[in-house]
Amino acid sequence: IRVRFGLAACRSDEEGGGDIDWDNLGFGLTPTDYMYVMRCTQEEGGFSRGELARYGNIELSPSSGVLNYGQGLFEGLKAYRRADGPGYTLFRPEENARRMQHGAGRMCMPSPSVEQFVHAVKQTVLANKRWQVPPQGKGALYLRPLLIGSGAILGLAPAPEYTFMIYAAPVGTYFKEGMAAINLLVEEEIHRAMPGGTGGVKTISNYAPVLKAQMDARSKGFADVLYLDSVHKRYVEEASSCNLFVVKGGAVATPATAGTILPGVTRRSIIELARDSGYQVEERLVSIDDLISADEVFCTGTAVGVTPVSTITYQGTRYEFRTGEDTLSKKLYTTLTSIQMGLAEDKKGWTVAVD
Repeated sequence: IRVRFGLAACRSDEEGGGDIDWDNLGFGLTPTDYMYVMRCTQEEGGFSRGELARYGNIELSPSSGVLNYGQGLFEGLKAYRRADGPGYTLFRPEENARRMQHGAGRMCMPSPSVEQFVHAVKQTVLANKRWQVPPQGKGALYLRPLLIGSGAILGLAPAPEYTFMIYAAPVGTYFKEGMAAINLLVEEEIHRAMPGGTGGVKTISNYAPVLKAQMDARSKGFADVLYLDSVHKRYVEEASSCNLFVVKGGAVATPATAGTILPGVTRRSIIELARDSGYQVEERLVSIDDLISADEVFCTGTAVGVTPVSTITYQGTRYEFRTGEDTLSKKLYTTLTSIQMGLAEDKKGWTVAVD
């Protein structure tokens, strides 16, 4: 793989973040200045040293492992401007690094060490710091680490060369509804994952197959799709890009990650924060009956944060759930974002400073 240097996607000055309308930015691609690139061969067995390059196109062999066999993983995390002074914070980047390592093992790929991963993320943030300038609560710098089989291979086998890279983009809210509650549709025919598959790792091949169900749902006015298990078609798993929680009385439940559900970093954090608030949190099978009888439902993820669900439609019937200021999702959202942005003390050691 060859990276084309010199393809600057934007100005290189250090002032400001361009003419960004943070109130209407959404979750789209606004190219920034630099990306981080690191390579290794199968013979080397591990990554050594990476470097920053101007953001631009890359060249791949038509027979690269990622193009022919989908040998690739990605991660997603955000950098926030600190509220208590200059500098930025990352939220639990070592968890993203460990998840990439786990996925790399499943996909027969070498992966960066935790230290290499976090260092690369920090370098990418600092190189693109002029884009990390949203008002508090209006956005963040989204970072997308990629690990791909970039080497040429014809027969079905692991690629001979691998590339790890990170690019960045300033983002606002993920759903077009912004911070408002969303409406979801339960999908009964298309499944996101199956037992023994790759649903529990963040491989690129998990995402294109859900586009049809997602686009069909959006054409009907829904924000996203909820998928059922592929065996019984009775248990809720997750949405296209986020995990799910249901609240009933003082109990909270979220589908257990047993190989078909991605173990989200935000999901793990919300479980801990909810327990700290006195709620009983169960990681278990969540049936469709549990879902439609819940008092409150919300989704979690790096991109979506903590998003309340207003309605869920299942077999033509629309079920409504509690939303608003007095909900658990609102409380957890406030607690989580306060830690992420430095508005509250980080007693758990979740944030990492970038200076």
